[in-house]
Amino acid sequence: MDATNGAPERKDHRPAEGLVLREGRVIEGYASLFGQRDQGGDVVLKGAYAASLKRLAAGGRAVKMLWQHDPAQPIGIWDEVREDATGLWVKGRLLTEVARGREAAALLEAGAIDGLSIGYRTLRAERDRKGQRLLQEVELWEVSLVTFPMLPEARVAAKSAAAGMWHGLTQVLEEARLVWAAGAAR
Repeated sequence: MDATNGAPERKDHRPAEGLVLREGRVIEGYASLFGQRDQGGDVVLKGAYAASLKRLAAGGRAVKMLWQHDPAQPIGIWDEVREDATGLWVKGRLLTEVARGREAAALLEAGAIDGLSIGYRTLRAERDRKGQRLLQEVELWEVSLVTFPMLPEARVAAKSAAAGMWHGLTQVLEEARLVWAAGAAR
C-alpha cells in the first residue's frame, strides 16, 4: 500500500470528451479518466471513487465545486458525480449570482480556462513495475475548475449561447466605463 498519510492531493484533467457549458451556467464532463497516466505518474483505476461517493451520499454530503482548489471560493454545485466505464463524470451549475461563478462562466466560454481537477486523499494505492502509482481507492473532496490540468493532451469544448450574452454585456459595461472615465477626466 502506498498512501499519502492523509495529505490532500490533486489530479488535474482536461476532459477528452470536452467540458460542456450550457445556458451560461450548466457544466458537465469527465473530471478524471480511468487507466490514463497523468504527469505525476499516477493512474486512477476503475472503482477508485465508488466507496467515497457512497459515503458522501450516506452522510448527506456532496463533492464541492471550487475555483482552482481554493476552499474559500466555491463557484457552484455539482448536481451529479458518478463513475462510469470511462471515469468520473460530473454535471453541475455555476452559481452566476457569485462573482467568481460569473467569471468562471466567461472564462470557460472564451476558452481561457478548460481544465478540471480533483481534490482527494489516497486511501489505497500500489506501484507497478513502471513506477506508476495505481490509485485503487480515494476519498474525493472536491472537483475544481482549473487553468492547468494534469492531462494536457486532452481537449475541452465550452459552448453556450447564453455565455455570449455575458461577453456582450461585459463589452457594453466596459465601453460605458471608458466613456464615464473620459468625461470625469475633463
